[in-house]
Amino acid sequence: MANFRANNLVLKQRLHNHLTQIVRERDPYLNSGGHFLVREYIRESLALWGEVEVHEFKFNGKTHQNLILNLNSASNCDLPPILIGAHYDAVPGTPGADDNATGVAVLLEMAEVFASNPLKYPVRLVTFDLEEYGLLGSTAYAKYLKDKQQKLRLMLSLEMLGYCNHAPSSQTYPDLIKPFYRDTANFIALVGNLSAIPDMNCLSRQMKKHGTPIEVLPDPSAGRLVPITGFSDHRPFWQQKYRAIMVTDTAMLRNPNYHKASDTIETLDLDFLTNTCQSLIAALRTIK
Repeated sequence: MANFRANNLVLKQRLHNHLTQIVRERDPYLNSGGHFLVREYIRESLALWGEVEVHEFKFNGKTHQNLILNLNSASNCDLPPILIGAHYDAVPGTPGADDNATGVAVLLEMAEVFASNPLKYPVRLVTFDLEEYGLLGSTAYAKYLKDKQQKLRLMLSLEMLGYCNHAPSSQTYPDLIKPFYRDTANFIALVGNLSAIPDMNCLSRQMKKHGTPIEVLPDPSAGRLVPITGFSDHRPFWQQKYRAIMVTDTAMLRNPNYHKASDTIETLDLDFLTNTCQSLIAALRTIK
């Protein structure tokens, strides 16, 4: 137990260190300096564990970059990769601590963990640009994979992982699904398409074992009936018929700082973020 607590404290500090580098205004057009610094920090952090590939796409006459790190599997078999993505841009006027520095920080920690102790499947870590402009980076990359006929075992989108509120009625929902879920904003939601249901159930069971409360939302309509379920980088993978899951604290459905200048590190629950990171890493080891 003492070693677990020590590891927990080390991970919490590492996540905080990442956040201090990423949390800044970083819209690629209005805050291009911050955007550049964050992109290069991600590149340097991923490069510690392997060669960083760049997937380029164009928007408004400017070239943008998705940064990619591929990690080998434990078995070295020819298995399709688990793709784990997080967007690194932010809307103008916000430092974007929860949205989405938390997702990127967890992804960067996964790079070290899965490089040192691989999963059964290869892991492909991707940081997407221009999510806030309409999921443009992930749309371009999902289309690229489909055009190349590349298979994926699973896609995970890490979308806001660090805001928690234990007060009753702190969690809101669209009316269609409100009766089925708890009203306390202290859980992580797994939102996936139909083909991802077995993996959502597996991840949910394992994350709960490691202390993370979980709610699971299958969406057979791929965002058509409840559009908010598609508000992240998993949606383009749904559209290309990949198995994909969003891992999220539910964003604007609980976080009052969403897309505001008040989305700062100080508003995050770093213990909640740390536990989410630990439990998700452990759960991914059980994917068959």
